[in-house]
Amino acid sequence: MNIFEKIINREIPATIVYEDEDTIAFMDMGPIIKGHTLVIPKTCCNLITDPPDDVVCKLMIVAKRIAAAQMKTLEADGVNIMQNNGKAAGQEVPHLHIHVIPRFKNDGHQWNWAAKSYDSSTEMEAFAEKIREGLIT
Repeated sequence: MNIFEKIINREIPATIVYEDEDTIAFMDMGPIIKGHTLVIPKTCCNLITDPPDDVVCKLMIVAKRIAAAQMKTLEADGVNIMQNNGKAAGQEVPHLHIHVIPRFKNDGHQWNWAAKSYDSSTEMEAFAEKIREGLIT
């Protein structure tokens, strides 16, 4: 059982921001910026590709509501919404979760995003075609 399941089952404490039948949102214990909130499904699943679409939709609706609240009540200038899948993507807890992080003009946080490029438009199109082939309809 992972830490998020223990929070859902009330086996360990958490500072809960929001809860309904399917989702729970709570404060991240190691916030990137104070106010950093995690939104998770109550059903156990690891990756965003695991649950039914309606569960993912509910998570995003709650993330949207948390983001709006952060902007209104914390007076955040913006919000980052992040979701990592698998260890290679930075996922540390094997339970689907969405980070909702309030951002402020001078909060000092940087993502260190080093953009790369394709060798050609042909290479980009080849990647796009592979993704199209794998789309679930």
